[in-house]
Amino acid sequence: MNATQTAETGHSPGHQDRLGTLAVGAIGVVFGDIGTSPLYSLKESFIGHHPLAVDREHIFGVLSLVFWTMVLVVTIKYVIIILRADNKGEGGSLALLALIARKLGETRWTPWVTILGVIATALFYGDAIITPAVSVLSAVEGLATVEDSLSQLVLPISIAILIGLFMIQSHGTARVGRLFGPVMVFYFAVIAVLGVLGIARSPDILWALNPWYALNFFLLDPMLAFLALGSVVLAVTGAEALYADMGHFGRKAIMVSWLYIAFPCLMLNYLGQSALLLSNPAAVENPFFLLAPDWARLPLVILATMATVIASQAVISGAFSVTQQAVQLGFLPRLRIRHTSAKAAGQIYVPLTNWLLLIMVILLVLGFRSSSNLAAAYGIAVTGTMFITACMLGVLTFAVWKWPPVVAGLVTGGFLLIDGLYFASNVTKIPDGGWFPLLVAAIVFTLLTTWATGRRLVRARLHEGAMPIQIFIQSAGHSVQRVPGTAVFLASTDDIPPALLHNLKHNKVLHDRVVILTVAIEQVPHVAPEARAEVKPLGEGFYRIILHYGFMDEIDIPAALHALGEAVGEKFKAMETSYFLARQTLIASARPGMAIWREKLFAWMVRNAESAMEFFKLPTNRVVELGSQVEI
Repeated sequence: MNATQTAETGHSPGHQDRLGTLAVGAIGVVFGDIGTSPLYSLKESFIGHHPLAVDREHIFGVLSLVFWTMVLVVTIKYVIIILRADNKGEGGSLALLALIARKLGETRWTPWVTILGVIATALFYGDAIITPAVSVLSAVEGLATVEDSLSQLVLPISIAILIGLFMIQSHGTARVGRLFGPVMVFYFAVIAVLGVLGIARSPDILWALNPWYALNFFLLDPMLAFLALGSVVLAVTGAEALYADMGHFGRKAIMVSWLYIAFPCLMLNYLGQSALLLSNPAAVENPFFLLAPDWARLPLVILATMATVIASQAVISGAFSVTQQAVQLGFLPRLRIRHTSAKAAGQIYVPLTNWLLLIMVILLVLGFRSSSNLAAAYGIAVTGTMFITACMLGVLTFAVWKWPPVVAGLVTGGFLLIDGLYFASNVTKIPDGGWFPLLVAAIVFTLLTTWATGRRLVRARLHEGAMPIQIFIQSAGHSVQRVPGTAVFLASTDDIPPALLHNLKHNKVLHDRVVILTVAIEQVPHVAPEARAEVKPLGEGFYRIILHYGFMDEIDIPAALHALGEAVGEKFKAMETSYFLARQTLIASARPGMAIWREKLFAWMVRNAESAMEFFKLPTNRVVELGSQVEI
């Protein structure tokens, strides 16, 4: 039973206890990013790249915008509406893409929805690089509020923390993860208490929750208010995590932890910071830490740093999960994926993703040098993803959920307007650093689409010279000498796989039992073991087997074949089964398909992909690889 089922379907006496445990866990993993936003969000609104006067009108205006952004974007859009769009319990851009593709089938909208999902995924990687850098830097910068001379240690300490964080990934995060929830609950409690102390200085700050002050901000200075949206949206960075992490905790646990813990604590802190600015405008240099008394600042820096490490861990784990989904759904080549927990399927480690993220994060910290500079780069990835999610929400409400057109149009149009304004405001920050996540997204988008298109072209080229299975069996089944044992040939189509033709051409024999095997990745996260295999006897000792996996399942071909038992004549014996793989050498050509440079990029990706033997967990001493050349 997955987390969603655990959280939402149980009615036993221990149901509330389980829900409470899941809610605390969600606080640690899901809300780490949005929970650390008070470290820099309000500060950036006033002293960022578009400074504001620290006066009553602007303080009330910004705070009102923060509150209503949290209500509209996080609470209504994500918690109440988007969390309902679960793909068998899983969430996130690729899961949403798979859900829509499964429900709609092939329509004129399918290519556009696919492109939107891929762009959102590409933007996520930019977010995954910036989040650790800006979060950790903003926390360690609190040292300057303890002692001015400590400011020179901010960069080296931040880099040391980040290197340590990425170094521990290979050991798995299950043990450390148990501490995430309690630490973040304590962090939220502390920032809430500090917020209440701040409110006590200027209780009239509570009037800022009135939406009139947000509207008044725009009436007072329309251009500055529009530009301020680029910083205000930093208060909801991490909202996508609510949806992406749904599979781990379930919709109800995330709703409970947001509505009863995260949201109230965050707003109390923003109210407290704003009240501090009303009474002491000079505190704008770092209102989060200056809200605390002198004696509490160093402990607060340590606690905030722990919280930012947790926030970073959540986004790194998210990058691993997204990479696994992209591989399974055919947007990335096979990569080495290690499972770090025997119990939790979601605990994975992708070495290539980990080290690339570390290199980019360190370069980012050294290049931008402060959280304020990085904040300019942060918003565009977040708002871009939010805008795309709003577009996909439109497809959901109209085509999948089939809401009344007026309701679907109003809901979709409202969120497109809100997210569009935030995205447009962040576009103005492209010269100040917003170019970075766009560059990362462009590179990732190119890789994802090149791999998907290249695979389609290779399949088409192989199909051109392929022989149908039945014709092959009729012509070769009787006339070719048979040898004892089982041969498993991996095939991506319903034709005879090239490896089988090459084996017959060179060795001139067939095994007594020949299995033509295809691994099919379905548009659902998990496929039940009893629905795993589809077996079709073809006669003359030939069998067609299709193994079905979800896009978050671990693929293990020998284990799946062993589980078949005698469904294919007799049980598979490990030492009598050989696996034949085709290894294509790709040659870029002027044939229609992709630009030459993309064909060369695809060929490079094929050469550097993990071998099928390791990816499918085939025994190393039972694999035969046969090569061929393919023009694309």
